[in-house]
Amino acid sequence: MKEAIYITDLDHTFLRSDQTISDFSTKIWNNKSKDALLSVATARSYQKTRSFLDKLHLDAPMILLDGTMIIAPNKKLIDLKIINKSLGDAVVEIGLEFDIDPFIIGLKDMDLNESFLYPRKLNVHQEFVLKGYKNDPRMQFNPRNKTMDMNLKIVYFGDFQTLNPLTQKLKNTFGRDLECKLSPEKYSGGYFLTILHPEGDKAHALSKVMQYLERDITDVTVFGDSVNDMAMFHLAGTSVAVSNALDEVKAVADIILPHSNDEDAVAKYLQHC
Repeated sequence: MKEAIYITDLDHTFLRSDQTISDFSTKIWNNKSKDALLSVATARSYQKTRSFLDKLHLDAPMILLDGTMIIAPNKKLIDLKIINKSLGDAVVEIGLEFDIDPFIIGLKDMDLNESFLYPRKLNVHQEFVLKGYKNDPRMQFNPRNKTMDMNLKIVYFGDFQTLNPLTQKLKNTFGRDLECKLSPEKYSGGYFLTILHPEGDKAHALSKVMQYLERDITDVTVFGDSVNDMAMFHLAGTSVAVSNALDEVKAVADIILPHSNDEDAVAKYLQHC
């Protein structure tokens, strides 16, 4: 049995800032996979994650879309946490009070075909995000501003002055029925608010993965940089922050690496552990 288990965040942790994986990181990852289980815990979708990891060996389930979906390397669906349509539409209505529309990410069917709905009006932060999905067939214009039957994430991009009060209003309105996380958006320089099923986060997903592998959660080492990694850090046996991680993430990490994502921090750690 492969003893060690390593699960890493992608953006600003394992991926470089230009959203690539270096040849060095690829080599180290694949070499380490010979005697350890490696996988990812990311805010990205299944299809996008697979395109990034095409050259990497993955033996453990992938935690996707912040933890709303867990998929085995053979595409077997292990777990799914959705926001139903009535609850999703209620979130959108509150967003209108703050004059902002969301991106909505969900499933069209149980064959894992994804849809990304983009809003009818876009601020500068949303325009930046949309440019990154140019020619992506999953993108669909959402003129009626309605959610889907199987919503995985509702995401608002904007400035702190708009999203902070929206976050508080959603928390006060829905309480424990939803998970709302406000974080800096390092690519565009703004903020993003992610709304999830209350058990659709990386921490719950990590526990589910370890149950699936029939391993103790203290056996896993996790890597990250952002707010959505923090709960996972509290659960894992070892938590590792890259040097470019947010200060609040470093504060709860067991290890802070001297290297950043652009310096192959995760691979350099794997090389020597």
